[in-house]
Amino acid sequence: MPQGSSHPASATHRVAVIVDEGTNPFEVGVATELFGLPRPELGKPCAPYRVTLCTPTPEVPMNHGFFTMTGVAGLDAVDGADTLVVPGRPDNVVPRAEAVLDAIRRTHARGARVVSFCTGTFALAEAGLLDGRRATTHWMWADAFRELHPKVLLEPDVLFVDDGDVLTAAGSAAALDLGLHLWRRDHGAEVANAVSRRLVFAAHRDGGQRQFVERPVPPVPAESLGPLLAWAQERLDEPLTVADLAARAAVSPATLHRRFRAQLGTTPLAWLTGERVALACRLIERGEERLDVVAARSGLGTAANLRARLRRETGLSPSAYRRRFGTGHGEVLVP
Repeated sequence: MPQGSSHPASATHRVAVIVDEGTNPFEVGVATELFGLPRPELGKPCAPYRVTLCTPTPEVPMNHGFFTMTGVAGLDAVDGADTLVVPGRPDNVVPRAEAVLDAIRRTHARGARVVSFCTGTFALAEAGLLDGRRATTHWMWADAFRELHPKVLLEPDVLFVDDGDVLTAAGSAAALDLGLHLWRRDHGAEVANAVSRRLVFAAHRDGGQRQFVERPVPPVPAESLGPLLAWAQERLDEPLTVADLAARAAVSPATLHRRFRAQLGTTPLAWLTGERVALACRLIERGEERLDVVAARSGLGTAANLRARLRRETGLSPSAYRRRFGTGHGEVLVP
């Protein structure tokens, strides 16, 4: 969450999704599931987002001709959007229609947020949005992307990249990670956690995690980290260390590190710090104003460390985060 949304959480946020020829249906489904459906889990009869699907022609065949998209809006629908989502398609070396590229350009030019899922990054690059900027795409297409768009600062080993007004997700499943990241960015950690629970999906996988996690076949089945993670999450206020986690799992710190890398794509310390920052965010959102209390209960130790970690993860100071996402903010609150 390095840069907060410029759109107030209390307003209905308009999301347009460009469905081009050959688009992957899964990524269209991710956009509609995350932003187009009612969210009863939030405890209020509200729809913080409204989704419009739009196509360059009246009939658009989806990937592999699985079905044809008809009866949706034309590309002029992007002109009213606060966020534009561009899903991927497999034929990335085939240029996009100029009408699609123009819709992306004019949406970005007027200050709306532009998001790509998977190889939708190719379309953003073709439209000229990514030169000199950080971005990611599916790891299988990294070499082809670099050849076509050498001016883009490609990060091929991460789940997603948030570059402020332009955000890119690595693969189809990473689209869910980026979508939940947008919920956190727009409405805070508490609301995003409620949405992720409804989806039965990981509440937060940091964008910097690797998109391709190596899983060599072990001689015996490796134990799941689930019980250890649950144990640690109940003790974030304690001075837990990586050595403590390793002792709980009855393995060496080196073995624990390998398991975290293999199963979560991150390190034990990075996971622990991320969980503590997420807890601190929830405490602030629920109304706790004493920074020393937030720091102690989240295991971050001191108010100074809390400030530094929160600013690094969210781009906001504790007071700015409280103003934005604290109790009473907007209309989208979890009871």
